[in-house]
Amino acid sequence: MFLGLDSSTQSLSALVIDPASGSVVAEESVNFGADLPAYDSPSGFIPGGTNGEVHADPRMWIEALDLLFSRLAEKADLSTIEAVACSGQQHGSVYLDASFADRLATLDPATPLVDQLAPALTRDTSPIWMDTSTGDECRRIADALGGDAEVCRRSGSVATERFTGPQIRRFFKHDGEAYGRTAVIHLVSSFIGSILAGRNIAIDHGDGAGMNLLDLKSLDWDDALLEATAPGLRAKLPATGASATVAGGISGYFPSKYGISGSCQVVLSTGDNPSSLVGMGATRPGTFVISLGTSDTFFAAMSEPVTDPNGFGHVFGNPAGGFMSLICFRNGSLAREALRDALGLGWDDFDRGALAQTPAGNEGRVMLPFFGPEITPRHDFEGPVRNFPDDAPAPVQVRALLEGQFLNMKLHSQWLGESPELIRLTGGASQNDGIAGLIADIFQAPVERFAVANGAALGAAIRAAHACGHDLEPLTTAFCQPAPDSRIDPDAGLASVYESALSRYKTLLTSTTGAPVA
Repeated sequence: MFLGLDSSTQSLSALVIDPASGSVVAEESVNFGADLPAYDSPSGFIPGGTNGEVHADPRMWIEALDLLFSRLAEKADLSTIEAVACSGQQHGSVYLDASFADRLATLDPATPLVDQLAPALTRDTSPIWMDTSTGDECRRIADALGGDAEVCRRSGSVATERFTGPQIRRFFKHDGEAYGRTAVIHLVSSFIGSILAGRNIAIDHGDGAGMNLLDLKSLDWDDALLEATAPGLRAKLPATGASATVAGGISGYFPSKYGISGSCQVVLSTGDNPSSLVGMGATRPGTFVISLGTSDTFFAAMSEPVTDPNGFGHVFGNPAGGFMSLICFRNGSLAREALRDALGLGWDDFDRGALAQTPAGNEGRVMLPFFGPEITPRHDFEGPVRNFPDDAPAPVQVRALLEGQFLNMKLHSQWLGESPELIRLTGGASQNDGIAGLIADIFQAPVERFAVANGAALGAAIRAAHACGHDLEPLTTAFCQPAPDSRIDPDAGLASVYESALSRYKTLLTSTTGAPVA
């Protein structure tokens, strides 16, 4: 058996797979808000941060690991697990002193993990991916390198507020004494992986590329970026490594306390987005993944590590080798829910009803579907922009919103230079046939809905099996299957309709923001 863990924003989840039978044999999860209420983090982070700060308590993640293993041991025979790998929310960081390595090496099964490891923290809280407090730090890093384009060329992304490098710089600037005491800085994924391994493990190329610190060509830390970020930073970062690397055997804490096999191997951790690429069976170019959530995300394996000339998209390491793109759209379900509520509609009225009552292309009526600031494209929208009256009938507005969202996604993914052969769709809204069909028509590619809810944990389990000798293709064939009867093929007759709609959308966007789209 192989175990995958996923430390997401709101929960720590586990999934056990059996490659021999092609089945998921156990699943378990700890919800941070519900199961660990003492940390006052109902949504997995500390509410009420100021000046854009969004942090979480790393002690919560440590305590969740004990709770998760205690529950999982009641459901599955952990002695059969050959290897474990972890996925973690990208960009979050954990800061630890020189005692951390010794503490990991001497973990006592009679004492909770949190009591043994928390004293090593040099920063009480961890900035996570929602944090936007580092605008000044991003500008300073970009200026030191000669501009955003150079940062993007080196690291795969422009200096980005939620990325780890700017967060480290902010920590150094505001608490230099604590930064000086910091001996090692982990990402959430490598932090959990290090606890499992009982030693500091490397940061893999997939998650490391989300830091504004990794050089895409050498796949090592970039000296110029390190220098622009904080002094002495290389010494505080773990080494980098390929995602399929086996870090070593599991810490004796877990066999002694939870009965996991003492010969269990720990595979390097990766970020939740690279892990989901594996879990969605999309590690080869040609399959695009669209996740419809609070924010919508688009990711795909890349033939070459090209970068977005606009600086909106990102390049990370592909755990299967090579690279992947990721583009985040802040106005995902937030915008869909805002319009639904404003029009007093239910979800059936919102997608199936409205789309059935209006023609493809919406007779030239276009909406920029942003109910607040957006990051793709980066602009402080105060609300949607329409080329038609804002009191138009509800079906017209719904189609304009949905077409606008996926025309925007298509427009801002063209820098990849590739068209999808297949789109795999996940997230709550993916179950709506109207929305899935619209995506198929706009991208002119078949759409499949995914059967497993936790693609990141599944990806971690598959990576664990792959690192221990199982071929990746049979694993993804067995576990990464679409839901039955979920495929929707595009209407080829609508290709020209949506090419014209894309042109109109681009014109409205350029005239509104004043910035041309490359």
